Amino acid sequence: MAKFVAQGVEAQGRSKAYHRRGLWAIKKKNGGKFPTHAKKEAAAAEASKKPAKFYAAEDAPKPLARRVIRRPTKLRPSITPGTVLILLAGRFKGKRVVFLGQLPSGLLLVTGPFKLNGVPLRRVNQAYVIATSTKVDVAGVDIAKFDDAYFKSAEKKAKKQSEEGFFQEKQEKAPLPAEYVANQKAVDAALLGKLSDELKGYLSTRFTLRSGDRPHLMKF
Repeated sequence: MAKFVAQGVEAQGRSKAYHRRGLWAIKKKNGGKFPTHAKKEAAAAEASKKPAKFYAAEDAPKPLARRVIRRPTKLRPSITPGTVLILLAGRFKGKRVVFLGQLPSGLLLVTGPFKLNGVPLRRVNQAYVIATSTKVDVAGVDIAKFDDAYFKSAEKKAKKQSEEGFFQEKQEKAPLPAEYVANQKAVDAALLGKLSDELKGYLSTRFTLRSGDRPHLMKF
């Protein structure tokens, strides 16, 4: 071990230190020269990661990493196949419908039936319905063919029109496919056969609130 006379000054000279450290053996092994090693690429990569000298005046927005896990929608315990629901929003607001089943997207498959109150087979979010205690037997209704793709309408390509053509041309409603009409009739026939006259009248009437009614005290 080297001895120091003062801080940074060794007691032995450079020649003695050269032999003591074994540098002569390293030179002899490598043909009279000290071995050289190539610079590591990692060192260059670290240099490139140095913080920039220029900083933006405002913080740049950085998207947060999110781990989205798609879980199937849980159905409310009060909603079971055959439950009569009251729609709270949309075109058929206030109508009573029969719940047939839950689709893969989590939406509810309901129908009026169409022959009673004009509500066809449609999808409804369970957040916009009130479940009642009234039940209908739906054991004979086949809903295997109904999924989310069944209700998606075909995309229409917009045509360029002149100003005159916009006012003159009338948009005609496209007729419903025959398959859709046949499916609706089949579901209606299966349901209507199991409904009493009292239930038919109940489903035909719209749910309304009048002055003095207290919804929070009602039992549906």
